[in-house]
Amino acid sequence: MKPVESLTEAEAVEELTRLADEIAAHDIRYHQDDAPTISDAEYDALRRRNAELEARFPHLVRENSPSLRVGAARSEQFAPVEHGVPMLSLDNAFSDEDALEFDARVKRFLRLEEEVFYTAEPKIDGLSCSIRYEKGRLVQAATRGDGRVGEDVTANVRTLKEIPERLAGDGWPDVIEIRGEVYLGHEEFAALNAAAEAAGQKIYANPRNAAAGSLRQIDPKITAQRPLRFFAYAWGHASAPFADTQWEALQKLKAWGFQVTPQSRCVKGAEGLLQAYQAMEAERPHLGFDIDGVVYKVDRLDWQQRLGFVSRAPRWGIARKFPAEQARTVLEAIDIQVGRTGALTPVARLTPVTVGGVVVTNATLHNAAEIERLDVRVGDTVILQRAGDVIPQILGVVPDERPTDAQPYAFPHVCPCPLHTEVVRETTASGAETVVRRCSGEFACPFQKLAHLRHFVSRRAFDIEGLGEKQLVLFSEKGWLNSPADIFRLHDKRDELLSLERFGETSVRNLLEGIEARRTISLDRFIYGLGIRHIGETTAVVMARGYGTVDAFLEAMDRVAARDPEAVQELDDMDQIGGAVIEAAASFFAEDHNRAMVQDLKGQLSVQDAEKPKTDTAVAGKTVVFTGSLERMTRDEAKAQAERLGAKVSGSVSKKTDLVVAGPGAGSKLKTATELGIQVMTEDEWLALVAGG
Repeated sequence: MKPVESLTEAEAVEELTRLADEIAAHDIRYHQDDAPTISDAEYDALRRRNAELEARFPHLVRENSPSLRVGAARSEQFAPVEHGVPMLSLDNAFSDEDALEFDARVKRFLRLEEEVFYTAEPKIDGLSCSIRYEKGRLVQAATRGDGRVGEDVTANVRTLKEIPERLAGDGWPDVIEIRGEVYLGHEEFAALNAAAEAAGQKIYANPRNAAAGSLRQIDPKITAQRPLRFFAYAWGHASAPFADTQWEALQKLKAWGFQVTPQSRCVKGAEGLLQAYQAMEAERPHLGFDIDGVVYKVDRLDWQQRLGFVSRAPRWGIARKFPAEQARTVLEAIDIQVGRTGALTPVARLTPVTVGGVVVTNATLHNAAEIERLDVRVGDTVILQRAGDVIPQILGVVPDERPTDAQPYAFPHVCPCPLHTEVVRETTASGAETVVRRCSGEFACPFQKLAHLRHFVSRRAFDIEGLGEKQLVLFSEKGWLNSPADIFRLHDKRDELLSLERFGETSVRNLLEGIEARRTISLDRFIYGLGIRHIGETTAVVMARGYGTVDAFLEAMDRVAARDPEAVQELDDMDQIGGAVIEAAASFFAEDHNRAMVQDLKGQLSVQDAEKPKTDTAVAGKTVVFTGSLERMTRDEAKAQAERLGAKVSGSVSKKTDLVVAGPGAGSKLKTATELGIQVMTEDEWLALVAGG
């Protein structure tokens, strides 16, 4: 794989696209299906590469970036539960240097000279769960889901002996969401798999999957038979404060009747973080349950509040992961997968091998350039690594063990779809070829059409229940589905549906009702469901809020496609939208068949206007630019504060700018603001303006 520092911008765009799609697929397999196909180490390697690319090319951050997403959508088998406070995940650290930088970053943000105290807690490898108590009584429990909406597993959680029905002691808030990890110990896991194997039932790859599968049972009686355990380590919504520090909170959780990890400790400064990691690594083999790292959290809760969050992760916490694990296996075949954008991705089919407790049979080879760099051939013995605990990566081959008849791999020149459409090398605006090879068939290519439809009905897009992979394939083969709008015409095929095998009255009714329920859709889901490259969930939300209505969005996109300077600038001015998104939107809407497809779809729907921005603060709805040096808070803290209050923070001054906050050293932005007659204020004036907001 080409090093991040060696990638051109065009190559980075393609790599970020590939990573987003691949990580999303693995998230579903891990969080929703409880059936990962790669190791944690491999998964973390993909996320780490994504983060490195985004750090080097911040203007290319995709709005469906893995760095902006948590977990996976809930299963429809369980009722939805909206979390009082989102259940976000942590950024990862993999070295002493990463841990030291985390400490330095915290101190820079808070402008501290003194040492920071942290809690260091073992990172339990289980299933995250949030348990709501009211007046001390358990009333609801939910999995993490996508971080905002989880699965209702209340009946199942009530069967766990380590989760109290009523809180012990006193001092708990009237309402509180206790959060922690459901897990299985090593002995319990071995006994569970042995019993399942003897009964001819499914065995689990590792304790984490076994715990997830056991908790997410439709019948709570099955969960009750599984020896599940629970460690509490955090909380979500609380109706009143109950602690000043994370360490004090852990002691409260213990006093209220929960198990907390006895290995947790409170440490001081960067040196304390390193010592805690070394101690936890030494204790790991003797714990009797799986951990895959150490979680560092700023101890003071008021400092956590100040630090806040960046996209999907808090600034005040980080997960220090243990090293990846490696193994050798044989490459049996190289298959080609065609994605929604037509990109051809080679996948290594491997002789099954257990790496870190997970059986791995597939690994990504990324692209033709990566195969050439590795000189990997069918029949080779390869070194496989699981980065973190979920996604596999081939590090290299063992030349001495190569079969004498092994031949270099010839990347296909035609798509493996039935049409055998020509494969083309994508080029940049300057005409340079990229590493990505795409099928030129677009929607005519069955693989791409199916991938588009799969994306359209996915949980984060239109979320159409009952329309999964098998149904999409079947209906497409029968000619019923050629575009997303055709989904909403399936009600005309009711009699044909009833004639199909395994499609009874109830299943057909549920399917059609599920489709009808999505005729009314939010604007951001409509935009995301179109499947435009580089426009993920977050970007779709930004665009929806920016344009307000579907008609305004489509009118603007037509102008962007025509390269109208004003329309392009309007899109560029939106937060976190840059050249890659603009180019993708322009290219998509420049195609007649895409515009026709969108209009056809719009005709089947009622697209709701975007949610109105917050309007009850002094700066809500205003566009603010910070320039110069800020003395009482960092730039990141100022931006986070403004956005919390409903303002939009821009990096450039234009006629649409409402306020410019200028500190010492302000230069061209201050000059432009003065020329345009825009209100300029000092940092103190800004803080006075937003006080109490």
